[in-house]
Amino acid sequence: MRLLNICVLVLLVVAVVHVYEIKFESTLRAERVSKMRGDVRRAREAIAALRAEWATLDNPARIQGLVRRHLMLGPPLASQFDSLDNLPERLPPVSQPLQNDAVAVMIENPDSDPPTGSIAVESEQR
Repeated sequence: MRLLNICVLVLLVVAVVHVYEIKFESTLRAERVSKMRGDVRRAREAIAALRAEWATLDNPARIQGLVRRHLMLGPPLASQFDSLDNLPERLPPVSQPLQNDAVAVMIENPDSDPPTGSIAVESEQR
């Protein structure tokens, strides 16, 4: 009977130590969760403040005031517009394309078969 009491006492001590470890770990995790919630709350408040600041900076009336103050722009005059007939047909080329440039060949000859990178197969071999 005495051996059984000692075994039960040892099991009881082991169980108490295990329960204490679980409680200690849960307390640490609860503190971490609380800290993370505080961090999330502060981050959300910072995001809300930045969104409010962005809305203020992005306000069209504010931007219009800055344009009037700093750019000295005016409405376009009728004399600034020109008809489409005065536009050139095609811009002059800036530089001549290379002779072996596949893209330039495709642009210059839009009706030709585009190169695909594969080997052409003769019709007799098919």
